[in-house]
Amino acid sequence: MRRLCYPDTQPRVLFERCRATVDVNRRTYLAVLGAASLAGCVGGDSDGATATEAAGTGTPTGGDDGDRPRDSGVSLPVPDSELTRGAPKDAIPAITDPEFATDWSDVEIEQQDPQTGEARTLTLDLSPDDRVIGVERDGTARAYPLRVLNWHEVVNDSLGGPLLVTFCPLCGSGTTAVRRVDGEESIFGVSGMLWRSDLVMYDEATDSRWSQIMATAIQGPMVGAELELVPSTMTTWGTWRESHPETAVLLPPPFSNTVEGESTRNYDVDPYSGYANTTRIGIGANSFDDDRLHPKTTVIGVRTGGEARAYPLPAVESTGVVNDTVGGTPVVVAVGPDDTLVAYERTVDGETLTFRADDGRHLSAGGSRWEIATGRAVDGPHEGTTLAPANDASPMFWFAWLDFNPETTVYGLDEVGTADGQ
Repeated sequence: MRRLCYPDTQPRVLFERCRATVDVNRRTYLAVLGAASLAGCVGGDSDGATATEAAGTGTPTGGDDGDRPRDSGVSLPVPDSELTRGAPKDAIPAITDPEFATDWSDVEIEQQDPQTGEARTLTLDLSPDDRVIGVERDGTARAYPLRVLNWHEVVNDSLGGPLLVTFCPLCGSGTTAVRRVDGEESIFGVSGMLWRSDLVMYDEATDSRWSQIMATAIQGPMVGAELELVPSTMTTWGTWRESHPETAVLLPPPFSNTVEGESTRNYDVDPYSGYANTTRIGIGANSFDDDRLHPKTTVIGVRTGGEARAYPLPAVESTGVVNDTVGGTPVVVAVGPDDTLVAYERTVDGETLTFRADDGRHLSAGGSRWEIATGRAVDGPHEGTTLAPANDASPMFWFAWLDFNPETTVYGLDEVGTADGQ
């Protein structure tokens, strides 16, 4: 039985610690998140923070594997006035020394109840329906549960090399990348700042600030540098484990260590419960005036060749399989089991394939069946081939995609592209 004791560091205690550091609007904090606890203290003020130098030059570190240039049209460095202070630096403690197991069976954490002061034991279990970010590198698969990432947001791992796994609960976005800065391995943490409601990370090597969705340094010595992206899948634990039976799964702190040490939370509690069902955006009084979709609609975005297009989950589910072309790049978008929304480039060995639905877990094209969740051909002439991702970040909320891609079109609503639903 995996059982560790750790003194209580629940959000109530952390909130009091944070309140002495920054000016916190507790009422806004509770209203926005719809819960009385969060691993950090949230306010709605832009504080013109100067923790890093807001200028400088950097050499992009990505692109070693032929990544598409991330031409976002953003002017860098981002001015301090566009950043919002969400929490003190490291108040949301990034995981720096992750531990893994085959599952969460018999995982127990002993804590002190913040209300009564009495000791209590939390028995944690990972349900097949729990959502995870799945990564496979060099034949090894790992899953990172959102139940952990909701509280910690950043995981510094080593899997086929230094790996960075991130999740922003406010935007619903996940990004995985190689955690190298200027060619050197580095640790990443949570800066406490938000940009366009999105997580802003920092790296220990240069203290530059990085946009999570863009995987790009927006302030500091490395401004303009891009992290090398690593393919990942946002799905459920059950679906990921079925396609990767040998997978390991991240264990929560205190089994995994954090930038604050053995900092643990109640992982049975979702600090953002209800947030996805509201029209509220991030923290503070952020407005949203685009009526094409509900701001929290899940979309997967493709940006290439100077074009950006969003594919809403409901529209893709209705169509079945979308064969499209974005910025001259042929893509296929589909939904697999448990709302696993994916986008792949559909050119294989110089041939553009047209995909059709095969069963709930596979597509068919070019004489092969392709697993939706991984893009891997499981039989036929292309067996063993894996489609290249067409998306840089995971599926995310519509408002977040629009914020970073204001000229985007929407599949199913705008008369664009060469979409062919199959």
